[in-house]
Amino acid sequence: MRFRPIASLSVAAAAALLLAGCSGSPDQAQSPDASSSADAAECGTPFTGEVPAGLEVSGDFEGPVTVTRPDGFAPTAVQRSTVIEGGGTELTDGDVVRANYTVVDATTGEVLYDTLKTDPTGKDLVLDTRQIFGAALACIPVGSRTVSTFPAGTLGQGSPAYILVADAIEDVPVSDVPPTDGMPTVTVAEDGSPTITMPSAPAPQETRIENLRTSEGDLVEPGDTVTVQYSGALYDGGTVFDSTWQKGTPAEFPTTGVVPGFRKALEGQAVGSRVLAVIPPAEGYGDQDKGSIPPNSTLVFVIDILGVQHAPEATQ
Repeated sequence: MRFRPIASLSVAAAAALLLAGCSGSPDQAQSPDASSSADAAECGTPFTGEVPAGLEVSGDFEGPVTVTRPDGFAPTAVQRSTVIEGGGTELTDGDVVRANYTVVDATTGEVLYDTLKTDPTGKDLVLDTRQIFGAALACIPVGSRTVSTFPAGTLGQGSPAYILVADAIEDVPVSDVPPTDGMPTVTVAEDGSPTITMPSAPAPQETRIENLRTSEGDLVEPGDTVTVQYSGALYDGGTVFDSTWQKGTPAEFPTTGVVPGFRKALEGQAVGSRVLAVIPPAEGYGDQDKGSIPPNSTLVFVIDILGVQHAPEATQ
């Protein structure tokens, strides 16, 4: 399996709730326990079995961790073990989770990424088993800690071998919202990809934004970098001109790097939300000819917000 890079999993801080069901002493190393691990094959994760013997994790759940590696440690497979078994809801692909992550270079032991430093109360993201962060927590109960190994090259040619420790703090509630009269209608396939049907009414003259799904996840602020799935279609005729679902991978960009109407659809929304936006030419591409987007086109977007990385000024 090919994984997307770590950067595409960046997301935001929010209030954390530690659920019941944690075990293990904070003063003792936590060794992987085969009996407490989810069956990776059954739940669709890419893991082939337990992490190698001798790999240990120390530290409080939801707190800083220390990873101890055996001499000459060099993972050769994508593997995962549960070192703390939680008692909460089992997480599945597509759930919104608040969690802590520590990424360690498997060869040197250097901590490469620690969300406690940037998001001390937890990082929110939509679980995706094609992502190393999503795979680390899929099909385990909230309140659990897992340790995963990823061989050299997993994240692309030249990437080092990784160890990832993940604490599943809380599942973030989401709610579907009834459609709004006069807006395009959206039906969603099993893989999450939307089909957009345009109304018979004339295109609006101002940008209209409606939620199809709301979330209690972290909010996108002006200038943040978002990870999203989106599909864009022409209001006139309904032709799809761009879709990350069709491309097979989400997109990542700052909210300042898109047309004004799309930016309005992102800022103020929460991780886990689905947004429907109708954008007139004045807040789209105006009279520009963009090839698949004719001049003076009204645009319709369905956007799933998967994660957010706050702009530097928002984290200070």
